Amino acid sequence: MCECLEVSRSSYYDWCEGKLSSRQAANEQLDVAINNVYQFHGGKYGSPRICRDLKDQGIKCTENRVAKRMRAMDMKAKGKTKFKMTTDSKHSLPIYENVLNRDFSAPLPNQKWVSDITYIWTQEGWLYLCTFMDLCSRSIIGWSMGPRINKALVCDALMMALWRRGFPKGVIVHSDRGSQYASKKYRKLLKVHGLIGSMSRKGNCWDNACAESFFRTLKVENVNDYFYRTREEAKQSIFGYIEGYYNKLRRHSSIGYCTPEQYENIRYNSVNQIVR
Repeated sequence: MCECLEVSRSSYYDWCEGKLSSRQAANEQLDVAINNVYQFHGGKYGSPRICRDLKDQGIKCTENRVAKRMRAMDMKAKGKTKFKMTTDSKHSLPIYENVLNRDFSAPLPNQKWVSDITYIWTQEGWLYLCTFMDLCSRSIIGWSMGPRINKALVCDALMMALWRRGFPKGVIVHSDRGSQYASKKYRKLLKVHGLIGSMSRKGNCWDNACAESFFRTLKVENVNDYFYRTREEAKQSIFGYIEGYYNKLRRHSSIGYCTPEQYENIRYNSVNQIVR
C-alpha cells in the first residue's frame, strides 16, 4: 500500500501513532502566531500586514502561506464599507484652487496635509470629527471632535496640527469645499501661518481620497464595533484608536506596511544623514 501511494513506511507508522509531520507541526506553530497577531489587532489585519508582523518577530513565512492558513482557520480582515457623500458645498464663500490635484505623494513630512469631517452616531446625537493627515506618513496630526459641525471644529483641528508640527510654513493644506473650510476664520489661519490652501473639485470625493479612506478605516476597525451611549464614550474610543493604535501600531500599505510613526522616523533619519 505504501509503495502504491508513494508514502514511506516511517510516515505511515507515524500517522498510525498520531504523530504530526514536520510540515503539520510547522503549520500548527504558524497558526498560533497568526492568531496572536490577528487577535492583538482585533481582526483588523489581513495576510499582508500579519505576514509583516510575523517577519518582524523573526518568523519565516510568505504572504501566500499566511493567507492559506488564515483561510483554513476561517479568518478574515474586517471589510470596508462604500463611500457616502456627506459634504455640503452649496455656498457662495471663496474657494481655493485644487493645488494638490490628486498628487498624494510627499517625500517628507509637512509638505502636504489633507483634512475632512465625518459623522459618528451616539445615543446623545451626532458627534462630528475633523482630522488633518500628513500625506508623507499618513499620520493623523490634528483632530477635533464636537456636537456641532462648524468652523471651530475645523480650526481647532488645524491648530493642533500646527502646534504638533512646530508651525511649519508652505504646507499645502487640502480639503473639500465645505463651508467650514471656506469660512473667513479658517482662511485667515492659513494666511497667518503661511499655509497654501487647496480644495477638491465640486462633488469629487476622489480628490480627497486619502482623508476619506482614513474615515472608512476608522469606522470599520473601531466605530462599527461599538454602540456609543454618549458622545464622551465615542470621543474616548476614537482618541484611543487614533493616538494609541492608528499612528503607532497600524501598518499602512501605502508606506511599505510601516506604521505612520515608524515611517516618519525613517524619513527624518534619512534627511539627517543627507545633511551630515
